[in-house]
Amino acid sequence: MNNLIRLVEGQACIVSDDPWQLDTEGDAPLILSLTAWRERQPAAVLQGRAMSADGLLLQVDDEPEALQPFLASLPLIAIDFPSFRDGRGYSQAYLLRTRLGWRGELRAVGDVLRDQLAHMRQCGFDAFAVRADKSLEDALKGLQGLSVLYGRSVIEPRPLFRRGRHKEESRS
Repeated sequence: MNNLIRLVEGQACIVSDDPWQLDTEGDAPLILSLTAWRERQPAAVLQGRAMSADGLLLQVDDEPEALQPFLASLPLIAIDFPSFRDGRGYSQAYLLRTRLGWRGELRAVGDVLRDQLAHMRQCGFDAFAVRADKSLEDALKGLQGLSVLYGRSVIEPRPLFRRGRHKEESRS
């Protein structure tokens, strides 16, 4: 997959040799829709006894909870953003990380732009397939985004008012 940024130990890196491909045939590892992924997997993978060679593409109408039986078998979950105006992928990522405990790679794909990256990171994404017509170097600046986060996130579950009080108490 081209135009990929991945967080490695908290640092954003441009990935030039990512082998994953969206819904194509060939020798490369594939990222497939939930329906196509289920059809392609052997019984051992579907039962959680083996690791899949394919990643899974969660589309906007898919429920993250439907992945629960397969999470141990997945090497990667990609979440589709069909439009930069569609925010359902943020909720899906947050649910995967917080409620379902997904710890593997969580990749944003589709209409992914610089202005979205800082918020995507707060929701739990750790890889970003930036739209092909956009500059990766420019998109990296989007991950520097916000210096102070007010609300809760996957990265920082305490809201700012709780963090501030904690700092003051520790100074006493």
